[in-house]
Amino acid sequence: MLLIPAIDLKDGQCVRLKQGDMDQSTIFGEDPAEMARSWVNKGARRLHLVDLNGAFAGKPKNESAIRKILKEVGGEIDVQLGGGIRDLDTIERYLDAGLRYVIIGTAAVKNPGFLQDACTAFGGPIIVGLDAKDGKVATDGWSKLTGHEVVDLAKKFEDYGVESFIYTDIGRDGMLTGINVEATVKLAQAITTPVIASGGLGGMADIEALCAVESDGIEGVICGRAIYSGDLDFTSAQERADELGNV
Repeated sequence: MLLIPAIDLKDGQCVRLKQGDMDQSTIFGEDPAEMARSWVNKGARRLHLVDLNGAFAGKPKNESAIRKILKEVGGEIDVQLGGGIRDLDTIERYLDAGLRYVIIGTAAVKNPGFLQDACTAFGGPIIVGLDAKDGKVATDGWSKLTGHEVVDLAKKFEDYGVESFIYTDIGRDGMLTGINVEATVKLAQAITTPVIASGGLGGMADIEALCAVESDGIEGVICGRAIYSGDLDFTSAQERADELGNV
């Protein structure tokens, strides 16, 4: 089980939001590259970056901070990025800069043809972010709820050849109320592509619960507010996940 620290970028700073609300942000660091280095030093094997301004604007807004992160740690670990990625040129630019995975969320739902083109053009580096509430997919920085069922969309996108899916329960994100393991497992069991859990990670109990269902196709979990607030010690949690994975 891969524990993936999240670095959410807003106006060039590292922040955390509650339920995707840009007005409810807490600054956790002024230097994103330094923050990335600290997670690598604590044993992270992959980083999850989100361009929050980009997600709302529909185009990259924190590219300078992202490039600094890639320059700092890109040669050592895999880095994935979501937020405002809406065209093939942006994908190519980020991959050329050292990004390993590109996360397409809103654009995949609104324009499946773009996702299909991206998978055809770039192959493996494409991850789809499915943000949902009560099983329905949300778009535009979670501000709009669609009528699409998560499982139905995932099955459709799976045929395009995506690398994996990130499933976020947006009702729980940033709330430390616990991962929605049941919904995540339901998605993972319905498809063959790996699923990464996200939204609401509260502590070690969540890590253990996810490790127990890892064989259903859950390959990792995004770690956000819990590792910044101290509710979860990242290094200990990754070590515990490794232990459980070897049982």
